[in-house]
Amino acid sequence: MARLLPDPTFYPSPTMAAEAAPESLAYVALLATGDNGQKDALGVVDTDPRSTDFGRLVGRVELPHGGNELHHFGWNACSSHLCGYAPNPHMERRFLVVPGIHSSRIHVVDTKQDPRNPRLVKVLEPEEVFRKTGYAAPHTVHCGPDGIYMNALGSIDGDGPGGIFVIDHETFEVKGRWERERGPQNLAYDFWWHLGHDTMITSEWGTPNMVQDGLNPELLMGGKYGNSIHVWDLKTRRHLSKLELGAEQQMVLELRPAHNPRRAYGFVGVVISLADLSSSIWTWYLDADSGQWKVRKVIEIPAEPADPALLPPILAPFGAVPPLVSDINLSLDDRQLYVSCWGTGELRQYDVTDPFEPKLTGSVRIGGIVRRTPHPSNPQRPLNGAPQMVEISRDGSRVYITNSLYSPWDAQFYPEGIRGWMAKADVSPQGGMKLDERFLVEFEDGIRPHQVRLQGGDASSDSFCYA
Repeated sequence: MARLLPDPTFYPSPTMAAEAAPESLAYVALLATGDNGQKDALGVVDTDPRSTDFGRLVGRVELPHGGNELHHFGWNACSSHLCGYAPNPHMERRFLVVPGIHSSRIHVVDTKQDPRNPRLVKVLEPEEVFRKTGYAAPHTVHCGPDGIYMNALGSIDGDGPGGIFVIDHETFEVKGRWERERGPQNLAYDFWWHLGHDTMITSEWGTPNMVQDGLNPELLMGGKYGNSIHVWDLKTRRHLSKLELGAEQQMVLELRPAHNPRRAYGFVGVVISLADLSSSIWTWYLDADSGQWKVRKVIEIPAEPADPALLPPILAPFGAVPPLVSDINLSLDDRQLYVSCWGTGELRQYDVTDPFEPKLTGSVRIGGIVRRTPHPSNPQRPLNGAPQMVEISRDGSRVYITNSLYSPWDAQFYPEGIRGWMAKADVSPQGGMKLDERFLVEFEDGIRPHQVRLQGGDASSDSFCYA
């Protein structure tokens, strides 16, 4: 039934969204590798500090299969439905859409009736995705003004091109490919947009055949993984330009455009440089003088020297542990950028009020390939894995992190096996942050957490048309 008022979790602007009530639940993708009889799930974690269940897993919906390799997921609808041209403002933020990049299966989970015990209501089998899009390995999910946008890492045969397709946000019918003219784009990873500038940005990782058996050292040293971002016309669905970051920059992953739709810039993280194993953050921007989109490096995080005996075989010859920046996230006020260093076990906070001159304002350590930094709740017990997926509350006061990257890659960098956990850092209004001693969710053996979505919205699942 159509709603007469917009969903109360939709906000016209990021400023208004930041004034929303704090989240009380977090939804977490829980993946099983599929070889031990365990099944994938969507977990529910209590995030209300007044609750007796605070920091505990209080619910879960088990999916029919393991081995889907759950990665990113998102809402069927969000604040973008308040855009003036959005055809369906009556929609609700109700369903979580959860794809698997190994299975190409897409799950639809209803959170409305009992948010602590969501229900699986639909499964799109891979054959439908293949038949209607020609793509495989669905990954990022964003709720657009007119439907659910999802990208895929590659084509049905596991090679390129990867690309974007659209799903109806009410019926969940796959509508087909999004691109009308793709230009030189072949590799895919993430996508997002500047709704105020009718522009989409996409990034590059590797095709399914390049990543699903682990990081391929030959491909890496040959510079075959992604090193560019692509600019698209959001209305005509045509490729506009390719912005190259340099051949030594490998694996250009998470895209975080400014939330204020008037601002024409954003940030992207690069996993590794072949020159020195560093990671980096780049700012893309619309140059006012030339009218062209450009990109420049604004942060470089060096590798840390390490005893080869403490390193996994893939890193031992280098005698260093690279940061391996695998996720970044931008607060709704566009002031603070969080950077997860999955190799060195660090979560960094930067003030990016000036997007071209970021200032490091905070850091916490937990896990890491060498350090194994404990959580403050148990200072004697080393943890493995490290900050990986990052999610920020709408008011910017809380940052949630999980520690699993991608099963085939987990096994290369943490060969003993990731022991899954989720932690929270509290942010100081003056800058800086610290881990919450009361909040460490540890998952059973064989289950690994990946992306987090907060009830009512968060800093990476909404888009806005008003400043």
